[in-house]
Amino acid sequence: MRANTLVYDVGSTYTKAAAFRLERGKFTFLGRGQSLTTLNNIMDGAARAEQSIREQGVDFDETVQRYSSCSAAGGLRMVALGYMPRVTAKAAKEVSMTAGARVMQVVSAEEPLAYRKEVLLEINPDIILLSGGTDGGDESCALENAEMICELHSRATVIIACNKYAQREVAEKLARAGVSYVRVPNIMPTIHELNVKPAREAIHEHFIKQITRAKGLMEFRDSLADHTVVPTPGAVLLASELLARGTYEQEGAGSLILVDIGGATTDIHSILPELEKLTIEERGLVINNEKQFAYRTVEGNLGLRVSATGIPEAVGPNAILRAMDDPDGTTPEGVLAFAQKLEDQPDYIPQTEEERMLERAMATCAIRTALRRHAGHYAEVEDPVMGIMAGTAMGRDLRHVHRVLCVGGIFVHTEEAAGRTMVLRSFEEPGISLLPLEEPDVILDRNYLLYAMGVLGKHYPDAACSFLKEYVGAATEE
Repeated sequence: MRANTLVYDVGSTYTKAAAFRLERGKFTFLGRGQSLTTLNNIMDGAARAEQSIREQGVDFDETVQRYSSCSAAGGLRMVALGYMPRVTAKAAKEVSMTAGARVMQVVSAEEPLAYRKEVLLEINPDIILLSGGTDGGDESCALENAEMICELHSRATVIIACNKYAQREVAEKLARAGVSYVRVPNIMPTIHELNVKPAREAIHEHFIKQITRAKGLMEFRDSLADHTVVPTPGAVLLASELLARGTYEQEGAGSLILVDIGGATTDIHSILPELEKLTIEERGLVINNEKQFAYRTVEGNLGLRVSATGIPEAVGPNAILRAMDDPDGTTPEGVLAFAQKLEDQPDYIPQTEEERMLERAMATCAIRTALRRHAGHYAEVEDPVMGIMAGTAMGRDLRHVHRVLCVGGIFVHTEEAAGRTMVLRSFEEPGISLLPLEEPDVILDRNYLLYAMGVLGKHYPDAACSFLKEYVGAATEE
């Protein structure tokens, strides 16, 4: 069977490729390969990844359609400026979720102007999300922040996503100061409504401009069927959303949790389709991220390489020892030394069984911590003012989720049984966290295909959804 569809993922270290046959509305997976990313010319690494698939005996049609995601840029640094602190933070997280940006700081109008200036000078962001004020609401905050940005002569691109009645004056101020900007509809037109898609698309376009600075990436992009590159975290999330929600033609697999653990971060996504049916009254008068269909949290200090020491710092070395299959002979000092080694040598591969157990134990602790930060919890004390009783469920409720998808290099290179055990341990003893009530079904993306289906789902949603359901064993559950 000849491949007619190829999807790349250009990473900072490796460029991956996955080959498929699309025929009669169905994808068949044929093989995957990878090569070191060639920063001197992106095209070279992509060609080698494709060649590694050919060497496995996979032939390609002459009219093969190529697509790609990319994480090589590392994510754009974004600062969100807004009016109300909690509302701005929630909106900023929603905007950045699939756009290829990292929210470095959220600053509200409650912070002194001098502090806001200090944040922008210290972070030197690639993007400033200028929000604030519902349509017809406050205008002064956005105008004040625009004047501050002009005074600093910021090199960032400003996404003007504030009160629509303030946008024209904000744009005029930025234009006179020579500050780059893009106007999009207000991300929060009313206090209970989010409109984040236009802002996400604007950030995505800026992401593309940044990564095309790499030699050969403009040529690489032009060789793709859709002439675009999707941020890899966004591609993974799009795949999980498609799987959970389904399409007009077929039902999805339902609620799920996505665990994405890498060298720098541990990301948790939860996709809860049932929340799309909530009324405005059920959502609450003020928009609440925890009640959105898709929700993502990123733990920037919990990674298995460049932020490896953050794991023992967060949980303590003894917690890592308890998570090991056989901790005999391993000391807390040994845990700390191993974490430091991984951080100092990001390309290091564990050589002994003890090191492999340590890495799995560190992953378990990172996932466990990230899950508890992502999930809601039972209130421990009564709050008469807020009308909350002890034992009330608050925040993101994952108690009835029964499927967990796992993405990351450790799941590709670890034996499946060991990988599943590693994840299941992270759900043990939930305490007050609103984690699944029953042991979830753990699916490891051992072929690293979720990103590919996220990219292809934009063009072939039904074929991608069918493939995903079969891939995770949900095809027969409808």
